Amino acid sequence: MMEPTSFSSLALSPAMLSNLDSLGYHTMTTIQAHSLPLILEQRDLIAQAKTGSGKTAAFGIGILAKLNPSYFAIQALVLCPTRELADQVANELRRLARFADNIKVLTLCGGAPMRPQMASLEHGAHIVVGTPGRIRDHISRGSINLNTVQTLVLDEADRMTDMGFYEEISGIVSACPARRQTLLFSATYPDDIRKASAEFLRQPAEVKVEAQHADSQIEQRFFEVAYDDRNAAVARLLHHYRPVSTLAFCNTKIHCRELAAELRAQGFSALALYGELEQRERDEILLQFANQSCSVLVATDVAARGLDIQTLGAVINVDVSKDTEVHIHRIGRTGRGHESGLALSLCAPNEKKWVKLIEQYQNGPVSWFNLAQLEPAAGDMLQAPMMTLCIMGGKKDKLRPGDLLGALTGEVGLTKDQVGKINVFEFMTYVALDRHIADKAFAKLSGSNIKGRQFKMRFIS
Repeated sequence: MMEPTSFSSLALSPAMLSNLDSLGYHTMTTIQAHSLPLILEQRDLIAQAKTGSGKTAAFGIGILAKLNPSYFAIQALVLCPTRELADQVANELRRLARFADNIKVLTLCGGAPMRPQMASLEHGAHIVVGTPGRIRDHISRGSINLNTVQTLVLDEADRMTDMGFYEEISGIVSACPARRQTLLFSATYPDDIRKASAEFLRQPAEVKVEAQHADSQIEQRFFEVAYDDRNAAVARLLHHYRPVSTLAFCNTKIHCRELAAELRAQGFSALALYGELEQRERDEILLQFANQSCSVLVATDVAARGLDIQTLGAVINVDVSKDTEVHIHRIGRTGRGHESGLALSLCAPNEKKWVKLIEQYQNGPVSWFNLAQLEPAAGDMLQAPMMTLCIMGGKKDKLRPGDLLGALTGEVGLTKDQVGKINVFEFMTYVALDRHIADKAFAKLSGSNIKGRQFKMRFIS
């Protein structure tokens, strides 16, 4: 019997299902399982769900399931509150659209020059992702035509309304055809949004996913620490708890970079992830974290959006978030599925007031522990178990994971256990190798042929 939570239980094309599989989407998240059947029935939808719940894939799959790639016109429009979120949604849609040739996703946000965007619009696009102000500007200049939109998505509608975008959204909606599907995603759904969105939606179905986590699954521990001692405290927590992989949240990108550099200086495999990174850098960092070449990822909330790491040993809140829902969301990255999770929060004296809010939200006190009593655990666990080898060749060179595994276990003489995840992209391939044998494997592999050819390669860190 087919699992009701597997994507194959949906009426999706084989090409799309195999792409989902290759992206690591095997079972649906709660929001996907609740909303996708409705979205695929072309219903209008109000979905209350947090960032990180898998909502981008939910509306993305809905958009792509009915998109006609050979019809070169804007068939879907996704409105987001910020440029970062728009970029992230667009990148996720591009990954989801890989199963079909030439689906063009265009991002239109403020803060970028207007002229190149107008030129891109003249060349056409299938899906436009953008911020309300900039889309409205294009409408008033006549540079965008929304007559062909079949799906309109309002992502993080509560944040767009908070930011005062209601007028713009209203104008954009009226430029779209009346016969369209409208999907509204919002972390909260207060009455003002309910009233405001009523005119945009036709008999919408409603789906709500709870934000609370089962206490039994995530153990939360709070530690009081002086503001300037936070970085040292993070190292102390890592030495004591020894998580296999840790996601550490800081409130600013400067703090992210500082903390990651300090941890690296102490011998930890740590990397920083923040909003302004180039897409390729971001992808390489996430890949190293997912394949266990990086054991501590220090990130801002914005950068960590949409992160889906299957096995996470611990989440460390280096700063307590002022927003309780953000806190709940951060710690929800650990203890996924049936795993038990560990959430460690450092709290400077001036952050006590935010902890009070967390206690109100979860209807109970948090547990305080003494940092000074934590002893370092024995053994060497500072460095990640793997290193990532980047090979300058990919799908374009007809490389497949099996070819590399064959070369590594054959000519190079590694065991299967010494080879981790293998990710093959268009022009590049990344292979995780056991840190202890990585250099030896590199020397042998770079001198041998893969598929009858020699490829350039380097380690990334």
